Amino acid sequence: MKAKNCLIFGGSGQIGSFLIRKLTKNNLRVTVVTRNVHQRGLKIKTQANAGYINIVEANIFDEKKIEKLFTEADYCINLIGILYEKRKGNTFKNIHTIFPTLIAKLCRKYNLEHFVHISALGVNEAIDSKYAISKLEGEKNILDNFSRSTILRPSIVFSNSDNFSTQFMTLLNRLPIFPLYYSGKTKFMPIHCSDLTNIIYHIISKGSDTQIIECVGPETLTFKEILETLLNLINKKRLLLPFPLAIAKLSAKFFQLLPKPLLTEDQLRLLRYDNIPSGKYKTNSDIGLPSKLYFKEEVKKYSYMWRDGGEFSTEKYNFKDVEKEN
Repeated sequence: MKAKNCLIFGGSGQIGSFLIRKLTKNNLRVTVVTRNVHQRGLKIKTQANAGYINIVEANIFDEKKIEKLFTEADYCINLIGILYEKRKGNTFKNIHTIFPTLIAKLCRKYNLEHFVHISALGVNEAIDSKYAISKLEGEKNILDNFSRSTILRPSIVFSNSDNFSTQFMTLLNRLPIFPLYYSGKTKFMPIHCSDLTNIIYHIISKGSDTQIIECVGPETLTFKEILETLLNLINKKRLLLPFPLAIAKLSAKFFQLLPKPLLTEDQLRLLRYDNIPSGKYKTNSDIGLPSKLYFKEEVKKYSYMWRDGGEFSTEKYNFKDVEKEN
């Protein structure tokens, strides 16, 4: 039986790496679209055995080149998203609205079996955020153009290759004082990347009539609790200082000028809203796929890299236990 083909956009990122391994281990071929095959290709090739991965270099807005890929695809998965706007056309509207709309139309034209699109949790509530508005417009256009679509709205996605836990541990390791925006009360339900890819694979392999699924981890943590957990794991003590909103806005104006902004004004607006299920849509637990991996236990596996001594830190190697065994 011929293996079915998944067309993946955004396959070189955190979710893409986990997803490619999951799909190819289950006898699915993948075609990964990347804008720079020389920079990303080697990493992508390592995620599966030869013959299961086809890497295509293309600008995602090159409609003629993109359309050819849909002629051999059975499924399409879009993982592309940005947290802040850049130059060269990388705006929220282009990436979160126009591009997903294009994909949905091509899925309909070539009658694909299913389209899975990764959005974000909490976009319904954050009506003053350009990021959230662009995500919502993209979701609406997808569902209007291709009925066999499933939109996944995950909370924070974490793993050893994320830009969340790793970045915060780096900052906490270097800064004696760390700001708490909105007093650190914003709630999150972090979901491990492997739990999210299990959901994607389930939808691809079993099919789904549910158009929007909110994907969350097994626990609710405030922003302050997340920072305290990370500090505990890297064995550091830092002053977590609540920032008045006026100072927070001023710092965001400065940070967003950096090549890789630590915080933008739009992200600051997003932090006002809890990142937990809205109650309006099904969650991954409702479809029989509850998350199993807890934030602290998973981050603990790679947090030693931010401790004094790195991989040889005493927190990683419990010498007392070794002595007992001997």
